[in-house]
Amino acid sequence: MSNHYHHLVFGPSSLARQRAKGSYTAYGAQTERGDDGPDELDGREKVIIRAADQFYLSTVTETGWPYVQYRSGPAGFLQVLDDHTLAFADFAGNNQYVTVGNLDARDRVALIVVDYPRRQRVKIYGRATVVEGSADPALLERLRQVPGGTVESRCERSVVISVEAIDWNCTRSIVPRYDQDYVSRLGALYERDAAAREKVLLDRIAELEARLD
Repeated sequence: MSNHYHHLVFGPSSLARQRAKGSYTAYGAQTERGDDGPDELDGREKVIIRAADQFYLSTVTETGWPYVQYRSGPAGFLQVLDDHTLAFADFAGNNQYVTVGNLDARDRVALIVVDYPRRQRVKIYGRATVVEGSADPALLERLRQVPGGTVESRCERSVVISVEAIDWNCTRSIVPRYDQDYVSRLGALYERDAAAREKVLLDRIAELEARLD
């Protein structure tokens, strides 16, 4: 397992608390060997990212404060460009430009992507670059294309993220939530299964009736 995440997030104070509370062996001990370097996205991470219709994005303000945004869109709007790169089209917002302004000054970001029905979540650390639509219209157009069609919202720029570190969170505290599409797909599976069971029963009844005749 890569230890790059541990080197990024476990500072001296965190390590001291881990030693005091007995969790250092499970976590902080990973920092005792050299940093493995940036992580790459594997198949499991690509699946949850490509299915996501929402995620949380954190940047750092120029005053040193964390700034967290909730981002949502059609499933697949957060795209995997390759094993080390994510990107999304930046939809027009309220014109405060806090996130992109933060990125103009500091490129560090953190994302949390959650699959609520399956109670899974992954944290992704990276460095983000803002690419204005006028500078690379082809990239922006590519990012507007999602599995369900073309993003209809007005998109002003692309945000490209070079992945640094990945960590899967514990699922214990995730409250499952189910959207209409997920429930509809489950209902369709149930109806298909019920129809198959009904056919088996009807065939059996017909067989027994034929014997009686």
